[in-house]
Amino acid sequence: SGLFSVFLSLQVFGTIVWILVASTQIPLPLLQGWVMFVAVTAWCLSIVFLCVFLFGYANRIAVNWNQADFIFHGATFVFYFGAFLLQAGTTSLHYLPRKFNSTTQETILGGREYNISIAASV
Repeated sequence: SGLFSVFLSLQVFGTIVWILVASTQIPLPLLQGWVMFVAVTAWCLSIVFLCVFLFGYANRIAVNWNQADFIFHGATFVFYFGAFLLQAGTTSLHYLPRKFNSTTQETILGGREYNISIAASV
């Protein structure tokens, strides 16, 4: 029951991150591409783990599931923390001009994109 709620929360928050990052304009595609990769990969792998436990394959496969769960969540934490740093770094550049030689004051992230990027960082 506790493991199910952990995987379900991973699904919910992973989906929210996925939606928020996908809805932002992408001023730095390489950085935000990594954020999307982490969110989508963690989401898919947690679905695989959830299916393994729900359909009873955990009893048939001789694996130390406690250790596998610890490694999975540890790696997910490290990758999500790195993705957070990249998304937050991208968000912090919102005040820079889109084109440095332009006379207009258009910034990299507009007000709406800035707010969505903050939500995706959190």
